[in-house]
Amino acid sequence: MTPIAATLALTGALVALLAGIGLLRFRTPYARFHAAGKASPVAFLLVAAAAAIETGWGGAARLAVASAALVLTLPVGVHLLFRAVHRTTPRTLAIDELAPAEVRSRPGPAGP
Repeated sequence: MTPIAATLALTGALVALLAGIGLLRFRTPYARFHAAGKASPVAFLLVAAAAAIETGWGGAARLAVASAALVLTLPVGVHLLFRAVHRTTPRTLAIDELAPAEVRSRPGPAGP
């Protein structure tokens, strides 16, 4: 394994480890989604770049397709999970921008 590929693979593994620690340590589901949604594609891209260096052009092309699919679909999946959690938790916000129009609670006008 070349030193560049080894460095990329170790960096990707470290980012994945930090994302896993974030999933265990953060308290709210929103913070957990943030840790998983931001760090996991970065970790995958780093490890995929390391693997592409080692496998040659054929493997690099396959990894590029997998990377493009991940980068395009992961944000949508994380957003849908976030929205599902938001809709199933009790409402504590004064104004809920994600609620349906008939459910939104708006504070009354302040003053006379």
